Amino acid sequence: MENFTLVTDVTCDLNAPMYEELGVTCIPMGFLFGETEYMHYPDGREMPLAVFYQRLEGGEMPKTAQINPLVYRETFEKSLAAGKDILYLCFSSGLSGCFATALMIARELEKEYPGRTIRVLDTKSASVGEGLVVLRAARAKNAGATLEQTAEVAEETLRHCCHWFTVDNLMHLRRGGRLSSFEAIVGSALKIQPVLTLDTEGKLAVVSKERGTKNALQYLIRRLREDVDRNEPQTIILAHADCEAKVLMLRTMVEETYPGAEVHVCEIGPVIGSHVGNGMCAMVFYGARPGFEA
Repeated sequence: MENFTLVTDVTCDLNAPMYEELGVTCIPMGFLFGETEYMHYPDGREMPLAVFYQRLEGGEMPKTAQINPLVYRETFEKSLAAGKDILYLCFSSGLSGCFATALMIARELEKEYPGRTIRVLDTKSASVGEGLVVLRAARAKNAGATLEQTAEVAEETLRHCCHWFTVDNLMHLRRGGRLSSFEAIVGSALKIQPVLTLDTEGKLAVVSKERGTKNALQYLIRRLREDVDRNEPQTIILAHADCEAKVLMLRTMVEETYPGAEVHVCEIGPVIGSHVGNGMCAMVFYGARPGFEA
């Protein structure tokens, strides 16, 4: 088996035990409440997710921070010093500058460690969409794939990764520029729940505006029926931001629609949660055709 390390960042929002099970190194990321910065690790050691969402629900507005170049250097050097190459599956360049920073550090380190390879791949995904890319790549690596073969699995997955999610709190989308103030206020009054996706550039796109939770979840199920690749063994990942009842309702709908699929339920961490707010519910799967194009 080729000697390389598979690395990702905490924005992929997989459950904490999955990283160890898959053999993936996960880089933490920072977020701030006021002037105090916290690092988010998969196990929530600096701030449990319940506390984060309580503060968010209470009206506090966190800010997020990109991964520091020194963190990239320290993480990559641990593998390089051990004689291992690196494949890094990175948070979407359409949403963050992490990819550019990681690429810069990788090129610097390749000069310092001649003969070693650092492959930085833009997943053009976020949250469990990125998580699906990581999961499928890790399983390929663990089955004996080389670095390049594992990268090919990741690239194929990201081309077919279907991301669908809905949100409750429209004001967080307004802050991010995805809805106008008028749309957010009127939508909140009418209980409108936008359905969003990530397009092929890794950027957010609003694709539908449904009235009420049930209609929003049914829209996600329609996309599953229409887009899923039934010739591919399916791993469907669901995720939620402090709305367990909603995601469990979605899980029941998914299992009724696609019995036999492997289904995981994960929680949205603070980095993504800061931008979507409490009540976000997501579904990702491998599609029969490339994902959404704006």
